[in-house]
Amino acid sequence: MKKELINELFIQFEEAKKVQETIEFWSARDMQHIFGYQKWDNFIKVIDKAKDACSQSGIEISDHFADSGKMIELAKGAQRKIDDLLLTRYACYLIAQNGDASKAEIAFAQTYFAVQTRKQEIIEQRLIDVARVYAREKLSKSEKKLSGILYERGVDDKGFAIIRSKGDQILFGGYTTQMMKEKLGVPEGKPLADHLSTLAIKAKDFANELTSHNVVEKDLKATDKISGEHVENNRAVRKMLAERGVKPEDLPAGEDTQKLKRKLESEKKKLLKEGKKKMKK
Repeated sequence: MKKELINELFIQFEEAKKVQETIEFWSARDMQHIFGYQKWDNFIKVIDKAKDACSQSGIEISDHFADSGKMIELAKGAQRKIDDLLLTRYACYLIAQNGDASKAEIAFAQTYFAVQTRKQEIIEQRLIDVARVYAREKLSKSEKKLSGILYERGVDDKGFAIIRSKGDQILFGGYTTQMMKEKLGVPEGKPLADHLSTLAIKAKDFANELTSHNVVEKDLKATDKISGEHVENNRAVRKMLAERGVKPEDLPAGEDTQKLKRKLESEKKKLLKEGKKKMKK
């Protein structure tokens, strides 16, 4: 494919794109001509195949193919509304995959939307990873905060570990910290929290915050009362999750947050390095 045609198609795809509330979409009527289809009936057959592929992937068709309408100009300034569809990037990708690959436009679109869709997936995954690392760091802070509050009330490190362990056992439906580590395959010597699902990490963090608040509000000082408070807070968090059909002990293990943090920091340094190189050019 000639470079001139590639540049021309790239511009056409970008100019046809519309954005509303950060959502990208394309008009099927616009894409019909860009994809090289003269007749709407022929193009709609390709769209139907794309819809089938979407459904077979377990994805809601309506999330990516939205019925719409488009006004076209007729003679003497008259207008007529014709059927149209609003297509997401993923929808365009599926249409390209089901189109006539002998057409230069389709061949280009298959690569264009595959690359762009992959970029979106990478961005989405990175945001998930960042949120997971943030949740783990927040849990560390809430544990440190709770430990400090309990220390002021005469609870030493050993006492705090016991209280935390009792809370875990309630949150995880009777599973001790060690049992959960074995269940999730956590390496020896590694913290359980680094391998919990993000939701479980947030659940522990919430229970910690509740205990910190109530210990101060109720001015609890006796170790057994503080321990009982933490147990009840974990019980309350577990009950809330259970009402939504979630059992913390059954959630799958998440990627090691420490490894994830190092990966994100490495990617950040790489992006900064690449950015500096581009600025020098």
